[in-house]
Amino acid sequence: MTETVTSAAALVLARRPRPSASALATALGHAFLAADTWTAGGLVTSAARTLGARRRWLGPLVAEVLACYHRPPVDAPRELAAVIEAAETFRAAVARAEERRAPIRIAHYAVDPGAARAMPSSVPRIDGHSALAELLSLSPGDLDWFADTALWNRRGTSERLQHYRYEWRTRVGRVPRLLEVPQRRLKGVQRTVLDSILGPIPAHDAAHGFVPGRSAVSGAALHTGSDVLIALDLSTFFATVTARRIFGTLRQAGLPEAVAHTLTGLCTHVVPPHVIAAMPRGGAAEERFALRRALATPHLPQGAPTSPALANLAIRRLDARLAGWADAAGATYTRYADDLAFSGGPPLARRADAFVRGVSRIVEAEGHTLNRLKMRVRAASVRQVVTGIVVNDRTNVPRAEFDRLKAVLHNCVAHGPHSQNRAGHPDFQAHLLGRISWVEALNPGRGRRLREELARIRW
Repeated sequence: MTETVTSAAALVLARRPRPSASALATALGHAFLAADTWTAGGLVTSAARTLGARRRWLGPLVAEVLACYHRPPVDAPRELAAVIEAAETFRAAVARAEERRAPIRIAHYAVDPGAARAMPSSVPRIDGHSALAELLSLSPGDLDWFADTALWNRRGTSERLQHYRYEWRTRVGRVPRLLEVPQRRLKGVQRTVLDSILGPIPAHDAAHGFVPGRSAVSGAALHTGSDVLIALDLSTFFATVTARRIFGTLRQAGLPEAVAHTLTGLCTHVVPPHVIAAMPRGGAAEERFALRRALATPHLPQGAPTSPALANLAIRRLDARLAGWADAAGATYTRYADDLAFSGGPPLARRADAFVRGVSRIVEAEGHTLNRLKMRVRAASVRQVVTGIVVNDRTNVPRAEFDRLKAVLHNCVAHGPHSQNRAGHPDFQAHLLGRISWVEALNPGRGRRLREELARIRW
């Protein structure tokens, strides 16, 4: 009896697996990339070694591959495999093998790691999954766990195993906002990705948010003294930037497929169903539906340190199109996160409505929508504000905000600082100094007067 079981097991183990068409295409792709020369002869020879025989259909298949790739796509093995699987010659060969019940076997696997394309010199070269794990100081297993490209984390029920914590923020008359904050270890990994990989990749010149050397002040300063200011806002900005777009952005930046795929998993997220179901009230039905759908698909989480930089890179095409549209109208365009600002002279003022319609068409074509409730068109005769900064004649803080801060400082002098610290700031002096510094950045004269008042306070 034992001998019978043993012989049966040996027969099962001796059986050669029947590879799927996808697995066969992947093996052929690796064989092509491992060829000594990117020529018809070199590719056929390498593929024949993988299959264990020189098949008749290899020549026509190689011709189709060479027609698509004049150079070896060393950083895109998955793309090459998809091209092979879709080729008519390959599909016909697999179909004939199925009819004859003699499936095509793989005799030898040739593994050739992808290599990075040209990237900014300050970005480290990352040739594969192992190199990325080393850069992030992770084991390959930990890297796979945090990337979670199979979306196992979404189906987990234990909060201890979740990579993110969630907090719904309600907004009067508007759809709620979900903060997706990564847990400590994942946040540390994402910060390394931001500093080492994403930071050196340049954003579009119109982007002023979360870009070194630029700020809300630098963006607002470009709109001072204009005849008309048009301020628009993108709806659910981070949630509508999909993982597919992030992957394409990283590939365009020169990262290999495997690296871009893993980084996309590290920096995007899918919200668990029970969190989406707990969405509080607020906003129109169609807006709530759109937010649910966006959160249920891989997207940039609002709360991850990598999301602002990736959003800037992912909508470079939108920035380029809007900058071109503005340039054609003689206007200036800047963007701070999801706030779009356009300004110009009399021609733009006369055609503001038509200009906004064109902006809306471009935004929708790029997969985003405008928030109609936050659309503002302001002439020079009224207060013009960009990201909370008044820009009519020069950058300035709104008068009401300045008056409130001045009153707080005055009361601190008269009644003591503790009487004004109603929010319970642990370091109220640093809090006031930060607010004064913001005023100084916009209007040095006003800031200087406030700083003199601060010096009179007895702490």
